[in-house]
Amino acid sequence: RKSPSPRQNTPVRYFIMKSSNLKNIDISQQKGIWSTTPSNEQKLNGAFWESSMVYLIFSAQGSGCFQGFARMGSAIGSEKSQDWGSSGLGGVFRVDWIRKESIPFQFAHHLLNPWNDSKKVQ
Repeated sequence: RKSPSPRQNTPVRYFIMKSSNLKNIDISQQKGIWSTTPSNEQKLNGAFWESSMVYLIFSAQGSGCFQGFARMGSAIGSEKSQDWGSSGLGGVFRVDWIRKESIPFQFAHHLLNPWNDSKKVQ
């Protein structure tokens, strides 16, 4: 008999991933990978190992929109990617895109983040 997953009853986590440009999000949607700054890696890896699911909501700076969301498909490794051409990024990890669609922030203004002084989610 198969034992249940140790993460089965743990919460789902959500993170907003801000990209410096739309090109990075396009690359991620095409290749199913992402890379973030080293300062974010520990938090994301912790969530990946301790949560039943980690969803990443993407937005390019200055776009006024969310560009879609994905599920974190692997822990962040040490392998770097040259796809983004930025030496400030850490290791690559897999993302499974669920929705690839621009959604203006105005459609989410009713959502408030209780862990960020109840500010609007954007």
